Amino acid sequence: MPMRLVPAGLHGLPLLLATAGALATGVSTAPAARPPLRAEYVDAASYLTGDADIEAWYTLVDRLRRNFDDVCGDTFCEGDYANIQSLSYRCSVEKHSGVIGRCVWVFAGSVEEIDPERGRVLVDARHWRCRSPLARPTRIQDLLAALSGPRPLHAPLPGTGRSLYDGLVDCL
Repeated sequence: MPMRLVPAGLHGLPLLLATAGALATGVSTAPAARPPLRAEYVDAASYLTGDADIEAWYTLVDRLRRNFDDVCGDTFCEGDYANIQSLSYRCSVEKHSGVIGRCVWVFAGSVEEIDPERGRVLVDARHWRCRSPLARPTRIQDLLAALSGPRPLHAPLPGTGRSLYDGLVDCL
C-alpha cells in the first residue's frame, strides 16, 4: 500500500477539521464535567468555625431551652407529662454549602406513681423528636441571624411565617 504524504504545514489539518466539525454540530471536545459532589452532612456545632458563629449557636441553644422552660408550665406541661425537659437541639448542615438538612429538638418527660401495696415507683417515660418547620433551603447562618434575639422560640424562621414554637405545637 503506498504511503500518503501530507504536504508540509498541514500535519494538524485532520485534527483541526475534526474539532471544527464537532463545534459545528454542538459536540464538545472538552473533557467531561466533574459529577456534582455528593451531599455530606455534619452537626451544626462541627460545621461552624468562626468564634462569633460558634458563640451564636451555643447562645441560641441555651435561649431555646430557657424559652421553653418559660412557656412549658402554661402550655405543653399542663397534661400528664408535667415535667417535660428540653434535652437537645441539633441541626444537620451540608458540609460544602452550609444548607441545613434538618433540625430536631428532643424532649423527654415522665409520669410517676407510687404503688401503695408494693412500694414500687411506676414510671411512664416518653420522648419526643420535634422537627423544626424550616423552609428549604435554609443556610445555618440565616437561621442563626433570624433567631439571634432574646426569644428565638417565637421568632419567625427564614422563608416562613412559622416559628419553632409552631413546630412544638404540632409535635408535643
